[in-house]
Amino acid sequence: MFCLPAWGWLPAPAPLPAGAAGEHGNTLARRAWWLLIGAYFCAGFGYVVSATFIVAILDRLPVLQGQGPWIWVLVGAAAVPSSFVWDRVAAGIGQVRALMLAYGLQIVSIVLPALSTGTALNLLSAVLFGATFVGIVSLTLALIGRRSPHNPAKAMARLTLSYGAAQIIAPAMTGYLVTATGNYRGALWITAAVMTLGVGLLWAFMRCDAAPATSAGQRGN
Repeated sequence: MFCLPAWGWLPAPAPLPAGAAGEHGNTLARRAWWLLIGAYFCAGFGYVVSATFIVAILDRLPVLQGQGPWIWVLVGAAAVPSSFVWDRVAAGIGQVRALMLAYGLQIVSIVLPALSTGTALNLLSAVLFGATFVGIVSLTLALIGRRSPHNPAKAMARLTLSYGAAQIIAPAMTGYLVTATGNYRGALWITAAVMTLGVGLLWAFMRCDAAPATSAGQRGN
């Protein structure tokens, strides 16, 4: 219900100057677009598996049985400063490299419960998940917002569709695998593989995105 007035108050995109749509409206090549959309799909896959099943996974540990709500406190405490921290990291090493690092740490958070039933490592998994998922979203949306300055909402909506599609597919896959195997290991390994694919797509995106700038510099020389 409250989305209706918000929708009405949402400002329309600023009109583009004549002839500027191709030059400034979207500075990403089509291939780079699809690479980033694919990478964000992988991020949504990793996020939703952890967010949906992390409590169930950790609640199976003898020391943590019945302590599910406290796991979310731990995740939330790690998530609170993460956007600021990742923004500082991106300022130092670049947004795409920061994203690749965040993906890598989230892969570690996914793999730890598959490798160990130790309490400390599984709590570390929860902390790493909290410390990365907000940063991945904020870095990706900031990146695409800067590349689509005249209509960032449209660009962000396209990415959000891929993120949302992953949030439908991944829980269904995980539920099926858990029912078939009786544990979460297979689903966690598949999720880690999807996130690893996401790192590869980000690397390809970085290469593809750098190519036009390199070509332009060569033409200028």
